[in-house]
Amino acid sequence: MNIMLLLTTAVTSQLPEANLSLWSLIVKGGWLMIPIFLLSIVGIYIICERISVLRKLSKTPKDFTEKIIHYMETGNSAAALQECKAEDSPLARILQKGIRYSHIPVPELRNSLENTASSEVAGLEKGLSLLATVAGIAPMIGFLGTVVGMVQAFYDMSLAGNNINITLLSRGIYTAMITTVAGLIVGIIAYFGYNLLVGRIEKTTDDWENSISAFLDSLYAVKK
Repeated sequence: MNIMLLLTTAVTSQLPEANLSLWSLIVKGGWLMIPIFLLSIVGIYIICERISVLRKLSKTPKDFTEKIIHYMETGNSAAALQECKAEDSPLARILQKGIRYSHIPVPELRNSLENTASSEVAGLEKGLSLLATVAGIAPMIGFLGTVVGMVQAFYDMSLAGNNINITLLSRGIYTAMITTVAGLIVGIIAYFGYNLLVGRIEKTTDDWENSISAFLDSLYAVKK
């Protein structure tokens, strides 16, 4: 008997159960749905948490750097430091260091601020490596479920001998299909979230670089 015909018939025989609940489908996916489910929780948590952090950074006033530059140009470094402490953001901490060490040569100060910025960027990227892992491993677990399900289906066929009952194959087919779909869905969400966060972080760091350059340029002009 054609194996593909058997598998197709097995799937078709389950169509009357189209009203299965989501929980029933998850249960039919087998034990491999557990790690996929855990990965989905980890991925969604990282995405939501990082978006929340980046959203807070976007609330930094656009004229914040201009205020700091104005204070420095007028020689009011104390007010500039107070403004940075009140803002308490990564950019504020970077410029705060620049104010405190404004007496050193500008090239050395630039290197110092770039190192500080790199440290702040590392904080923004917290969890992204784990999110990338989720994006890669979730589909792999889903494909593993496909293999396990097909093995289960063939095993059930071998036990049945000549009296093959199509319904026996449903367990393996469910495991194969549901785990694959679940793994791909989790992987797609994690991959999309990763790229979204990377893009927003890059935009944030570009804004920091522009602010640092403007601050250093004004400081250089004052010293000159």
